[in-house]
Amino acid sequence: MKNKKLEIILAAVIALLPMIAGVILYDRLPDQIATHFGLNGEADGWSSRAAAVFMLPAVMAGVTLLCGFSLSTDPKKQNMNPALRSIGIWSAPAVSILVSAFILSNALGYTSRIELIVPVAVGLLFILIGNYLPKTKQSYTMGIRLPWTLASEENWNRTHRLAGFLWVAGGGLMIVLSLLHLWAGWLIIVVVTLLALIPAIYSYLLYRKGI
Repeated sequence: MKNKKLEIILAAVIALLPMIAGVILYDRLPDQIATHFGLNGEADGWSSRAAAVFMLPAVMAGVTLLCGFSLSTDPKKQNMNPALRSIGIWSAPAVSILVSAFILSNALGYTSRIELIVPVAVGLLFILIGNYLPKTKQSYTMGIRLPWTLASEENWNRTHRLAGFLWVAGGGLMIVLSLLHLWAGWLIIVVVTLLALIPAIYSYLLYRKGI
């Protein structure tokens, strides 16, 4: 338990690290910095220099602590897959570092293919999570948490086997289409929606069959 608490604190501290880079580069940054980008990679939202440097890391550190608290207080935490638990804790620090690096480098005039980076990163995350979903046991904070999956272990297991296959396949599709430059921004919304919706519908159909 002590080691798990230390991991959560360490992850929150790492989520704050981009602030150090922002402070070092502060005088070189413009007063207004692009902090939001459309699906085509074009900037469509700006923030003050201070907000761009401090806001995202602070929010991601808070998300890390909240996630850690939720995982630690889950009544079924003994069922939790250790790998998925780590993914849950370290996702926010990873977002903090990667997105802050992109925002700061873009503000300094360095260009990055965010319209390529985002779907590849999301695809890799789906593959990683999908690999562990079939091994996940019932939990209130991890997995596809629906009334019928939480009520039936068989429903949970079948749903997560299907979801694991779909998430790995969907993540791979995102990456391949991105690398072939066949990816359109709206596709990420469609794919992610289907990857969430299909297992949920399948789970409900199992429930209707008494599973």
